[in-house]
Amino acid sequence: MGLDLAAGPYRLSAQQIDFVNRVVAGMSDEEKIGQLFFVIGQEGDDSRLKDFIDRYHPGGIMYRPDKAGKLQHKVATCQGNSRIPLFIAANLEAGGNGLVAEGTWFGRPMQVAATADPHQAYELGDVSGYEARQVGGNMSFSPIVDLDLNFRNPIMNTRTFGSDESTIIAMSDAEIEGFKANDIIPVAKHFPGDGVDERDQHLLSSINSLSVEKWMESYGQIYRHLIERGLPAVMIAHIMQPAWERRLCPGIEDKDLRPASVSRLLIDGLLRGQLKFNGLAITDATPMIGYNDIMPRSQALPTTINAGIDMILFNKDIDEDYGYVREAVSNGTLPMERVDEAVTRIVATKVAQGVMGTDGKLKNPSSPDFDLKLEEHGRLAADLAAKSVTLVKDRDNILPITPKKYPRVRLVVLGDTDDGGFKEGGLVADKFKKKLEGEGFKVTIFDRKHLDFQEVFEGGVKEEEDRFDLAFYVANVETASNQTTTRLDWIHLMAADAPWFMRSIPTVFVSTCNPYHLYDIPMVSTYVNAYTGNDVTIDAIVRKMTGKEKFEGKSPVDPFCGHFETRL
Repeated sequence: MGLDLAAGPYRLSAQQIDFVNRVVAGMSDEEKIGQLFFVIGQEGDDSRLKDFIDRYHPGGIMYRPDKAGKLQHKVATCQGNSRIPLFIAANLEAGGNGLVAEGTWFGRPMQVAATADPHQAYELGDVSGYEARQVGGNMSFSPIVDLDLNFRNPIMNTRTFGSDESTIIAMSDAEIEGFKANDIIPVAKHFPGDGVDERDQHLLSSINSLSVEKWMESYGQIYRHLIERGLPAVMIAHIMQPAWERRLCPGIEDKDLRPASVSRLLIDGLLRGQLKFNGLAITDATPMIGYNDIMPRSQALPTTINAGIDMILFNKDIDEDYGYVREAVSNGTLPMERVDEAVTRIVATKVAQGVMGTDGKLKNPSSPDFDLKLEEHGRLAADLAAKSVTLVKDRDNILPITPKKYPRVRLVVLGDTDDGGFKEGGLVADKFKKKLEGEGFKVTIFDRKHLDFQEVFEGGVKEEEDRFDLAFYVANVETASNQTTTRLDWIHLMAADAPWFMRSIPTVFVSTCNPYHLYDIPMVSTYVNAYTGNDVTIDAIVRKMTGKEKFEGKSPVDPFCGHFETRL
């Protein structure tokens, strides 16, 4: 098979290698096929969970956030009924809240990068990893090592450490150390690199359009560094990299270009061949349209394994998906030798990363008697917030704002909705209102649902001046899956909530997520990026805007979007 388990990232002893080989040899074909699948966390009582494990033999389970006690019990039940210990993964991208519903929302990666302090990235990994470990988690689908190179990209944005590869490397290294301190396996994503296209792979196969040379200077440098440092696993995206496919297969036709999740050229050729990655490769979620729009699913699943990828994340109809792989093995489309290689990587990773011992048992199982340390982690999140909020511009010296200068505040909150795929944050309007009122301001929230038609169609500057002294805008437009934009979306009737009066009435604008809103409101005087809309960051924003605390954050991206007018 050409798989060297004595080499990195495994570095197994002769005894461990013998154990791995014996485990794989002792599996039935059904068990091997099961190991290839990384399924979504299941609901149901203990009996149903046991039956699920007995029937499908999955190699891993990924969970969405749920209550800690419930999760710990479900994970323990699944582990207790699985002959081979399971990977238990979650998107620990911004804190333990990626797995535990009541866990700490520490802060998005871009907020961490805004401190310019890799120790904050270590804390992100440590806080996330500790809380996940308490309920049985052992793997994180992070760090995110993508570069935010296109401000129009709707899915990456604040989920990245920014647009500079040296920052990505420093922050990722530190986050990985935080995970390791809690025996959490890091899975870097999204190979071959998101953040170039302005589209979302959840909705189509998006494209990393960099040249081979530019890719190697950026994404290639990041992955090569991490691989040399022993990165155990990589998540493979439904993203094309045409330049590398053309380099590896001169004359390839456009119609034959493939996203990495079904591309042997990008996996066996680039990732394993050029970058020398010997570890575990896992697809991004396969229900995404970007996976299903290239070829029939019955072909895509075996093509994924044949490409050099070891595990398939999620399923549609689970029996149907298993059937597709089973049929491909049966008819020789998917050689059993390739399945054995993938399963060997899976088991070897579990041994090398301390999920299972050479006795075949789960190491370090969780206990129902756990402590999430939420108070301690909350203090760490508050420290991050204090060091990250970034003043981008204050042209007219409106700051600091005080009740004496601006007693009456109109608060306009944009994008404050829970609609969208797996958003992390909640609603912020009431939180800002209470914080500002606590500082002594009289606050009126602009009611988008009940417009004053006199104001919208006939009101002038004097009418607005009679109502308020300061317009305080907050954009809580989160990055989330299955959306095509994170742009400002004013009320379509006359842009009724837009600050047409900003040259006459002091206006400040705060973003609690997307750092690029200046593109849509370039002439605003005062603009602040905060990157995360959690409670401690809202507290920090108000402290800084009222002059109680200095702004310390440094932007990890160009908030002016390369446009001159945004700087005016």
